[in-house]
Amino acid sequence: MGSPAERLRSSDPAPGAVPTLPQALDSARAGGTPIAPAERLPTAARARRGVPALVWVLPPVVLLGVFFLYPLFLVVQQSVRPDTGGTSLQPYADVFASDAFREALGTTVWLALGATAGCLVLGFALALVIAFVPFPGGKAVSKFIDVFLSFPSFLITLALLFVYGTKGMANGVWTDATGAADGPFQFLTTPWGVLLAEITYFTPFVMRPLLAAFSQIDTAQLEVASSLGARPGRIVRRVILPEALPALAAGGSLVLVMCLNEFGIVLFTGAKGVTTLPMLVYSEAMLESDYPAACVAAVVNIAISVGLYGLYRVVSRRAGA
Repeated sequence: MGSPAERLRSSDPAPGAVPTLPQALDSARAGGTPIAPAERLPTAARARRGVPALVWVLPPVVLLGVFFLYPLFLVVQQSVRPDTGGTSLQPYADVFASDAFREALGTTVWLALGATAGCLVLGFALALVIAFVPFPGGKAVSKFIDVFLSFPSFLITLALLFVYGTKGMANGVWTDATGAADGPFQFLTTPWGVLLAEITYFTPFVMRPLLAAFSQIDTAQLEVASSLGARPGRIVRRVILPEALPALAAGGSLVLVMCLNEFGIVLFTGAKGVTTLPMLVYSEAMLESDYPAACVAAVVNIAISVGLYGLYRVVSRRAGA
């Protein structure tokens, strides 16, 4: 059979012949001349390496500019174009001085903060039960959460209208049982109804990262803590909660951003007394035809959302690390 070196020399190609890939790899493994990265690339890939990087970067940049950056530029431009003509910051001064804008901004912020807090508390409790309390159908519930994330927000609001609306099931049961003309559940068209709908819809967005974080917890830690006499509440505070904090921060940041921009839930609940920034943009543009004011409100909404999204990215990166 001969030595390995003799077998390798016997498999060498004839002078001037192009070695096959197995022969080249054998030569490299035997300590021969290393194969350069460019030589390992297919011919088409080597041909692409000669194309300037600008050719590959330019098309997506152009598409991004045409379909996103240019419309955004038009919104910002319109926000400094008052109806009197010219370029001025007067639309910002007028909008910031209006009671409608201040009320919409305050309503948007407190609804977003309240919904985020409710989602964090409810999502943490439900994720604890699904992850650590064995019950029939637990895996099915976990899978349903993934499906729930794909539901549109107005669908959840519509379901709540069927249950708690003025003519919903809960009021229908009450009127049938008591003979009253109206039922007691009239909160869905109030800010509390919007808050309930947002918590119902956005809670799974907190549960998903929490369930992923809980799956990484070593159950041996829980068993040791339990064997040392720690009660369930202490185990949650001292063992589970520290591991869940990054996921809670990431999920809460995402929910806060989405609540600030939520439009469908407020619209479908029919809460006429609830005006958020997205609703203000809609009413100023579509109902009042005051496009500079609508664009000013939109720019403020975008600025807040981009800032919070940057915070969400930072938190998510740290959570992943």
